[in-house]
Amino acid sequence: MLLLRTFAPWLLLGFLGGQVTAAPGRAQRLGDKAAETGRGKFTTRDQMQCTWASRDVGDTVKLSVKCENPEARHISLMCQYVAKPRSCPGYLSEPRAFWKQVARALKKLQGKVCTDERALVKAGMCKRAPFKLDKGNCSSDRGAPGSRSPGGASCLRCADCLHGSRGPPENC
Repeated sequence: MLLLRTFAPWLLLGFLGGQVTAAPGRAQRLGDKAAETGRGKFTTRDQMQCTWASRDVGDTVKLSVKCENPEARHISLMCQYVAKPRSCPGYLSEPRAFWKQVARALKKLQGKVCTDERALVKAGMCKRAPFKLDKGNCSSDRGAPGSRSPGGASCLRCADCLHGSRGPPENC
């Protein structure tokens, strides 16, 4: 009987102690759903292999995109898109679905990735919080060391510059 009297409080204390210490771990497992970040890969029609990843920076989310041509190895694009999806309830409630829609939107852009500042990356669930091209964080690379140049007004592909279809070659 004495064993039962001392064992029951210890058992209760151990159970409650486990609940208190397990709560933060459980919260981390469930996670702040908005903190989930997305990443992925896609291929454009002109066979550029692109990778993208997102990261939180304060109240904004930056989406970095890098594209390379595996055959030529001389055309490379890098840019960042910026948005504030935390203002969207869909992003907060279902971040995985949001990033899946962003991946689909990037695939639809095809040749406009990192080049057309008017082309927005929109998730269907958050149409009012689109990713916009950050003009100051774009670059194109022709493969030669030190030939990387930031795109000021817009990000141009070096191939387009060389063919004269997109603007003067000094932007490359």
